[in-house]
Amino acid sequence: MIDTFKPDRDDVEIIRREQCFQGFYKLERLYLRHRLFNGQMGAEIDRELFVRHDAVCVLPYDPLRDEVVLIEQFRVGALGKADNPWLIELVAGLIDKDEQPEEVARREAVEEAGLELGALWPVTQYFPSPGGSDEKVHLFIGRCDSAGAGGVFGLEEEGEDIRVHVWPLETALQAVRDGRINNAASIIALQWLALNRSEVRGMWK
Repeated sequence: MIDTFKPDRDDVEIIRREQCFQGFYKLERLYLRHRLFNGQMGAEIDRELFVRHDAVCVLPYDPLRDEVVLIEQFRVGALGKADNPWLIELVAGLIDKDEQPEEVARREAVEEAGLELGALWPVTQYFPSPGGSDEKVHLFIGRCDSAGAGGVFGLEEEGEDIRVHVWPLETALQAVRDGRINNAASIIALQWLALNRSEVRGMWK
């Protein structure tokens, strides 16, 4: 049974949910049982779940100059755990309206970096912290013209203060190696682009 069990949603029984907190995000406590690898249903367990909108992250890439556009902003989650809580990141936003991920990518590129994106290359969809959050990230590479990119952007009403950087791809990859870029979406996108650079440049040039 251990090798033949192929779990799916029907192998989880949600007994009840409790709402612990409701703000922009939600925190719920789920009481549930799930099937074990031996084929039996397990005992009741409880898990806290951080409920939030799915996210879209996009790495703007200029295939002609072999440059990427990255943003820098303060992140409260890094406060106390990093020497510098201003992180180098991808353009990103939440799917909090009736929008497709591609629409969010294009909108956020304008709001956060002053960039109009061309073609979008879907990289992957992944769960950044499935042990306690239901968030899913839609990750893209976005074609752009990096000439003249830079400045400070963001929506004042959302407290955003975002500085734009234009780096050669090799500089960004070195920042991954030395730990200056230390967030998952940026690391995944840059490593994917490093592996697929020739194909992307061939298609987009």
